[in-house]
Amino acid sequence: MNTTTNLTYEPLTRDHLEEVKIIYDYYVKNSTATFHMDEVLIEELEAFIPIGSKKYPSYLVKEGTTVVGYAYLGPFKSREAYNRTAEVTIYLDHKASGRGIASKVIKKLEMDALEGDMICVLMAVITGDNLASIRLFEKLGYEKCAHLKQVGEKFGKILDVVDYQKIIR
Repeated sequence: MNTTTNLTYEPLTRDHLEEVKIIYDYYVKNSTATFHMDEVLIEELEAFIPIGSKKYPSYLVKEGTTVVGYAYLGPFKSREAYNRTAEVTIYLDHKASGRGIASKVIKKLEMDALEGDMICVLMAVITGDNLASIRLFEKLGYEKCAHLKQVGEKFGKILDVVDYQKIIR
């Protein structure tokens, strides 16, 4: 496995959303990692990626000067009683997969959550057939806590969703 150590994390701004869109749209068109069926608009990205939030950090991830992905913490649910829980989201440029980048990025988000002193539980919501993501989160100590059967359909395939959680404090 070719690993990397030269990662930098730029707080996401609106100016980064074109790069984010390219990465995300790849998964929209080529995978079941997202349930979006059509390429997204910049305005849609702005609606679900927290930009400039103190509680929910979001990053453009670079290796040297090359963008290799983006990641963020976001609200798990919108009601106030869920404020102690955040959802972890990470998308790597498909050419950057399998090199240990995702583990480092998730650990960075976990550290951010701990520093913020508000988030106690992290959730990963994963398509049931995304075995690489499931293995990644299991390797990082996340435990399966829910299995939603046949809740999605994409590319003619009926899909499950699995939730993984890590209690960090």
